[in-house]
Amino acid sequence: MATMTSRGRRCILAAVALSLITLLALSCGDSSDTDSPSETAEPSAVASPSAAPSKTVWLCRPGLADNPCESDLTATVISTDGSGTVEEATPAEDPPIDCFYVYPTVSGQPGPNATLEVQPEETAVAVHQAARFSEVCKVYAPIYRQLTLSTIGTEQGGTEARDLAYGDVLSAWQDYLANYNEGRGIVLIGHSQGTGMLTRLIASEIDTDSDQLSLLVSALLIGGNVTVAKGEDAGGDFQNVPACRSADQTGCVVAYSTYLEPPPPDAIFGRVGGPGSGLQPSGDLEVLCVNPAALSGGTGPLEPYFSSSPLPGALGQLVGLERVAAVSTAWVAFPELYTGHCESNEYANWLQIDTVGTPGDERPVVTQTLGPLWGLHLADVSIALGNLVDLVRQQAEAFSQ
Repeated sequence: MATMTSRGRRCILAAVALSLITLLALSCGDSSDTDSPSETAEPSAVASPSAAPSKTVWLCRPGLADNPCESDLTATVISTDGSGTVEEATPAEDPPIDCFYVYPTVSGQPGPNATLEVQPEETAVAVHQAARFSEVCKVYAPIYRQLTLSTIGTEQGGTEARDLAYGDVLSAWQDYLANYNEGRGIVLIGHSQGTGMLTRLIASEIDTDSDQLSLLVSALLIGGNVTVAKGEDAGGDFQNVPACRSADQTGCVVAYSTYLEPPPPDAIFGRVGGPGSGLQPSGDLEVLCVNPAALSGGTGPLEPYFSSSPLPGALGQLVGLERVAAVSTAWVAFPELYTGHCESNEYANWLQIDTVGTPGDERPVVTQTLGPLWGLHLADVSIALGNLVDLVRQQAEAFSQ
């Protein structure tokens, strides 16, 4: 990775953080904002909330050429003493369920909304976050006209731009149900802006539809502020999709945001009323935290997997892993290095990440490169990717019984 001056790094951090704050506030709306875009015969030449694409552009879909969600899964597992062993893994030939993935904010295109053209950023993030799920499910991931980083500082990133992005996700979901699902169980996977889109989709399309609910294996809604009634497992964003509390439970949600230390009172994640929640503070609601390493509560060992190829652009410099071990495989894993547990204080709920490597352990560790307000946001998925894949594997077995 190229070196960078401290001033240059601070400039990138400030730009990305400010941009992402705006995007989260726009993409994670109040659960009452569930009006679906109206249908039109042809997409408009000018982006508008009702301009759904005439045809889904798939980033990932079974049978697609150069599918990033069916890429090389071979990993080098680095142990506490620094030695490495190669772990083989391949996409399943006939997995029992599907996964529907909506990627986070990655587009550096100009304008408030990205185009429907597949860019290197979307391809790379699909590898980083979705590819390993191909071990346990067929992965579908639509390109959507997400809100871009260039939205910051303009008047264009309001409801219209947000609705345009959501309209693409909704249209792709309807396309998937009509033409690909065939009654198979489905796991929804999202991060950051993708979690905001899927939270809205579940609230408006799935939570009150018994047919769609019957297909839901689980929803992995990472790096967002999914709300529940205080002290309960549902009752906020969703009424009929509760928190997952065991590996054989289906029709449930896993949601969390990661921090290395207790987040400050004005943290982006973990609190109702934060920029990522779209809600006003309320004594009746709280942000859900489900530990993927210990669903019923307590502390569990995390199974991090990091792609050995960095994301393109500024985000690749900000993932929070100071260095990735020099390996010849597509992935690197660091077992027995981190544990996680859900923690709360008077204003926030979050997944606390603790480093537990043994003395002399020289493996790289994650850092909060976006600062204490953001925690480990850019590494939310990677830090527990092995746990999430294992959970989906177990839930698929339970769903199929």
